[in-house]
Amino acid sequence: MRTRPGHRDEVAAILLDGVEGLRAAGCHLYVVGVSDTDPDLVVVNEVWQSREHHARSLQLPETKAAIARAMPLLTGEFTGQETTVRGGLGL
Repeated sequence: MRTRPGHRDEVAAILLDGVEGLRAAGCHLYVVGVSDTDPDLVVVNEVWQSREHHARSLQLPETKAAIARAMPLLTGEFTGQETTVRGGLGL
């Protein structure tokens, strides 16, 4: 996701605040990173038990609050890709 100039670290902090509840919501992996070459880019990698678990997580009060805090700091430019995990390390 692209942040407004100068807000990358603030958005990353918002995304990392309160991640403890994600596991109970069905999240197996949630990693927030920042680009080494783009000062306004935040990258989030997530693995969920199911698409439905992810959708329900977006209705949690703490998730809604984090989204409300982050949205004014974002440009609205998002890219994403859904995949099916076949295996690997870390899950």
